[in-house]
Amino acid sequence: MKLQRLFKMGPSELAFRSRQHAYIMVERLTTQERNPALTPSCTFDSRYCDNALSDMVSRLGGEGRDTAKAELQIHLQNLLSTRFFAGAGDTVCADEIANNLLLNDKALAQDIISRADAICAGKFDILGYGSLSFGDPVNWHLDPVAGREPPLVHWSRIDPLSIEQVGDSKVVWELSRHQWLLDLGQAYRITGNERYAECFVDLVTRWMDANPAGFGINWSSALEAAMRLLSWCWALSFFRGASALSPAVFYTMLSWIQQHARFIERNYSRYFSPNTHLTVEALGLFYVGVLFPELEGAGRWRVLGAQTLIDQISLQVYADGGYFEQSTRYQYYTVETYLHFVILTKQNHIALPEHVETRLKKMVRFLLHLRRPDGTLPQIGDTDGGWLLPFQRRGTGDYRALFSIAAVLFDSGTFAWAADSLALETQWLFGKNTENIAPRAKPRAPLPDPLHSFRDSGYVVMRSGWHSRAHQMIVDTGPLGCRVSGGHGHADLLSIQCSCWGENYLVDAGTYCYTADAGWRDYFRSSGAHNTLLIDGRGQASPNGAFSWHSRPTARLRQCSLMPGYSVVDASHTAYGSNESPIKHRRRVLFITSDYWIVVDDVFGADEHRIELRYQFAPMPVAQDSQGWVRACGRNGNLLLRTFAAQGLTCAIAEGSEEPPIGWYSPNYGQRLPAPAVTYTTVAQLPLRLVTLIYPCDTNISPDESPAIGDAKRRAISLLGEFDPASAG
Repeated sequence: MKLQRLFKMGPSELAFRSRQHAYIMVERLTTQERNPALTPSCTFDSRYCDNALSDMVSRLGGEGRDTAKAELQIHLQNLLSTRFFAGAGDTVCADEIANNLLLNDKALAQDIISRADAICAGKFDILGYGSLSFGDPVNWHLDPVAGREPPLVHWSRIDPLSIEQVGDSKVVWELSRHQWLLDLGQAYRITGNERYAECFVDLVTRWMDANPAGFGINWSSALEAAMRLLSWCWALSFFRGASALSPAVFYTMLSWIQQHARFIERNYSRYFSPNTHLTVEALGLFYVGVLFPELEGAGRWRVLGAQTLIDQISLQVYADGGYFEQSTRYQYYTVETYLHFVILTKQNHIALPEHVETRLKKMVRFLLHLRRPDGTLPQIGDTDGGWLLPFQRRGTGDYRALFSIAAVLFDSGTFAWAADSLALETQWLFGKNTENIAPRAKPRAPLPDPLHSFRDSGYVVMRSGWHSRAHQMIVDTGPLGCRVSGGHGHADLLSIQCSCWGENYLVDAGTYCYTADAGWRDYFRSSGAHNTLLIDGRGQASPNGAFSWHSRPTARLRQCSLMPGYSVVDASHTAYGSNESPIKHRRRVLFITSDYWIVVDDVFGADEHRIELRYQFAPMPVAQDSQGWVRACGRNGNLLLRTFAAQGLTCAIAEGSEEPPIGWYSPNYGQRLPAPAVTYTTVAQLPLRLVTLIYPCDTNISPDESPAIGDAKRRAISLLGEFDPASAG
């Protein structure tokens, strides 16, 4: 820990971190490394055990322990069925959902079964890498992509961010989240085939043997322990009644669930990562506290988890519903976490403060407004391809399941419209069949909203409508990441994303990786990978490691207005300037009659500078014609783009360049695809104005043959003449 950070800590944080550090030191000294005998034992709190359970517990250490474990399993599983989510908790209901799936969506049922078969064969679908093999038997510590395996030592001796020691910890952790248990569990319920239950028991048992409590890479994160804990709770419900889930296995898993909760509590991310790490850890504790209140510590975990989630939704979520890490994917994580939390509280008759559901609903509405015409959500900030619980595998931008769950929870017709149909996840969470859990409100598109501003979060959305061939532009007017670290935010101030004819043209380049390659990590979160402006080859901020920045500049929204015939967004930032040499970048985006955009970039300052204006396209054909027009050819139409300036401009199109990196798009973690990036460059004395015309065109007509495009061009050029270099904006 850096000394500078230490001096900034308050008394509470110092005390909290001191306790954590002390426990780690004691644990190091009192346990032996590489000792698989460190199997957790299951302990119960007599205050929460009825007479029958108390009798079973008393016999667990005697000659009748096997009988006691069998009785304990039946007793706790019966209680679990009333405490858990309705769809998976009740065996009859779970079988009904599985049978309906087999009858009404055979393709999805077969996909789940195929995934389960692959898992039985030792193949795991991880992030964007597709099917990966971790060896036979599975090596739970191996990163097969980097070919690295960290040592089996106390978790505190491992640096998860070290590519030399660990490889990519995210790949290793993803396997040990055990989310593939959902594929095995659903396949078991669909087919009744015991081989899926046997595979579940074999893999989980081998994981326990290979990961002694507190040792190895898979114990180096409380978040990962919480993710695994959630998967195990679902597995115990999905495999209820399976022969392979014997009383001995059930008791052992219960012991490990308790051990996971203890580990999370001791290594809680209250100050380390008070973001999705903390909220998912809190959800894990709440799961155990609600589902197994008889366990020693469960009452404390339920209260701690619930209170953390109640407090954090106001701290991590802006009043307008945006998530403070400036990442759509991490907002998804947070929404899913709180959906599980709220549904579990209702299932167990636990009252919540009103602000929890109110803020949660705003979060879903925020995502609804960012939803693109093709139904996907844009990439903003880090997008790592992970899920809280992936019942059905979807693309990273496919959030329909989230809208489906929210539609039922809030009885919302607009959320139901965004969901398109009732998702499988909704059935497992709420139970019964489609007719019983569909929202009463009929699906309906939101009301017309051509200009919607999220001032707290820093985003503005312009759209021509909600239909599938609509035009939409998202303008980023907010800060670089959250106030705590900015770790998952990108240097994307004033960046835009554009969809036309229902297709995504100008996009965020994505994430690609975290720690596997520092160069690619820095590129994908740099200003050069976003639709914004660079000065003198520099981005808006420079990285300081994989998850931090040397500075975290912010933009300021100056105006957001609907005007007669057009709407306008006006924002600025000073990230490129200094006290000695102030520079301001001001961007105005005009949406003319909901047909096309004009982007006006003003750069105020002094001296001569190299200005680069970047436009990153999705993978599609992009070319420049002899008249200077850039044309992107989509499936449903074209997008024309041209930048004008009083000074001379050069236009270059790069695709898949590695030295330097430019022209890449990452649709999922671990994947990168060549994609055209258009760069307009000039070296000029400041102040400077650049005007870009972005014109959706549904035909291949030449711009010079279209009166409408000609009028738009003249309007754009006229804005050059209105520039007042003496004005500082």
